[in-house]
Amino acid sequence: MSLMFRSRRSKGHEEPFDDQVEFQDGGYAVDLVICIDVTASMTSIIETVKQGALTFHARLAKAMALKEKPVGSLRIRVVAFRDFKADRTDPVQVGGFWQLPAEVDAFRAFVSGLRASGGGDEPESGLEALALAIDSKWDREAERRRHVIVLFTDAPAHPLGVGSDARHYPPGMPEDLDALWARWGQGRSQSALMDANAKRLLIFAPDRDPWTGIAGSWSNTLHQPSKAGTGLSAVELDDVIAVIAGSV
Repeated sequence: MSLMFRSRRSKGHEEPFDDQVEFQDGGYAVDLVICIDVTASMTSIIETVKQGALTFHARLAKAMALKEKPVGSLRIRVVAFRDFKADRTDPVQVGGFWQLPAEVDAFRAFVSGLRASGGGDEPESGLEALALAIDSKWDREAERRRHVIVLFTDAPAHPLGVGSDARHYPPGMPEDLDALWARWGQGRSQSALMDANAKRLLIFAPDRDPWTGIAGSWSNTLHQPSKAGTGLSAVELDDVIAVIAGSV
């Protein structure tokens, strides 16, 4: 599936967003994993990114409803990452899955508590974060389901395995980008962990490898290029989400 995107610029003041979600029996079971770069280079935009993360699920649900594809249930998980090579004590924070709306306060508290620090020089450990997201315990029981991964970063990523001698490096990481692609579902890969029809990947990252390569090769993937020090407007976020909702 090819996902096409054309952004438009925000004009004027952005109104506060109503993050309430209306659920409907028999609707889609949506699992959402949000990966957030929380290194020091994100300091100037971390609050914007956090706000985007806190409202993403509701924006997606509303966009799906407009397409007459209602949401029946919603779970959300967060992977906050830095650099396993440079940050030996606190390179990753993983939460969830939280069931919304019942556990919305825990979700908000986790995201609100994220702080931008560390990371050293770019690149960062974004591929490990993506691997952790792909390895999530997705809902595979619902007849209609969507598994969405969203990644926010302002930096390229180390090759997988950089910093693997760190005490907190996750076990079972793929050896390289090809192995990660296989887990996403390359062709008829027998090691795919993602549901071929349910999966969607949104990458908000610089127009640099590995992100451009992933966007050009992986199925059901959308890349919105970002620049260091610049946030993502609500208008741009809604544009991207509309593309995803239209592909559901």
